[in-house]
Amino acid sequence: MENDMKHIPYKTYLSEDELPKAFYNVRADMKTDHRPLLHPETLKPVTVEDLAPIFSTELAKQELNDTDRFIPIPEEILSFYKMYRPSPLVRAYCLEKELDTPAEIYYKYEGGNTSGSHKLNSAIAQAYYAKQQGLKGITTETGAGQWGTALSMACAYFGLDLKVFMVRCSAQQKPYRKVLMETYGATVTPSPSHTTKMGRAFLEKDPDSSGSLGMAISEALEVSMGEPGYRYTLGSVLNQVLLHQSIIGLETRAALDRLGVEADIVIGCAGGGSNLGGLLAGFMQDKLSGKKAPYMIAVEPASCPSLTMGTFAYDYCDAGKVTPLAKMYTLGATFVPPSGHAGGLRYHGMSPILSQLYHDGF
Repeated sequence: MENDMKHIPYKTYLSEDELPKAFYNVRADMKTDHRPLLHPETLKPVTVEDLAPIFSTELAKQELNDTDRFIPIPEEILSFYKMYRPSPLVRAYCLEKELDTPAEIYYKYEGGNTSGSHKLNSAIAQAYYAKQQGLKGITTETGAGQWGTALSMACAYFGLDLKVFMVRCSAQQKPYRKVLMETYGATVTPSPSHTTKMGRAFLEKDPDSSGSLGMAISEALEVSMGEPGYRYTLGSVLNQVLLHQSIIGLETRAALDRLGVEADIVIGCAGGGSNLGGLLAGFMQDKLSGKKAPYMIAVEPASCPSLTMGTFAYDYCDAGKVTPLAKMYTLGATFVPPSGHAGGLRYHGMSPILSQLYHDGF
């Protein structure tokens, strides 16, 4: 270890010029593309036209794009990224010493921005596309509040209105997160709430409901589709989100290459898939093409184990069953996990992309 410390720094930074200029779309390289999203009424594959009332048009196109391996990052987004990216790759020397392990441990630190998490990578992209379309505002859900915080910051940057439905137990556990979102100008409502038809239906069944991300999604969708000039955004699970988060893995791979280090194992936490999918993006292309690639491990919460205990099947992405159906590992759209502190991990399903890759043995 002492010898390594002479050659490998605690933190490795890429330069701004080395910031990736395009998002990586893993679907273009998948041997078996994930099953298409299905329209909730016709049960036929959705089109951009079907998704356009839900998402901004460009995001709808990204959601269905399975051919373009790389999608250029607009200059406005790149300029914003440069405020906090590239983020450092850190050699965990102290952890190695504490574990008394011969392993070399690195981690990609995504907490060094104003929002405090990797969520800002997709939040700024989704807000940008909404602004480009001339929308008035957007709606969203949030669990622990990291996604809501990132999106409120992004919306403030672009001058967009934002309505956030925050899972009720998380809103009670983390009132400071609600305050932070409101400081950026967002309207934050604990979910389920009495402000929407869906929320009232959930509360009628369980007046003391702790809420879930599936419930919050239903409420946010109801509001966005009922107000002209608004669209809905989601902080995880979706293809478009993994696309934006690919910048994490692309930077990680570039930093390791600079150090002359080849990863043996890549480990990421898995809630809905944004963190894990982003990290794997730098290595999955090699794996899918049959080249040497690291062993990949997903770590998910025991209270919401969609990959290990879920069923690989079509399911709704929200508890109100109004969203398109996705083929994914799922615990069921109406599943309500215990009200643990890690609210962002309380989602019933896993990203369709990661679900298909896991199902195929990658």
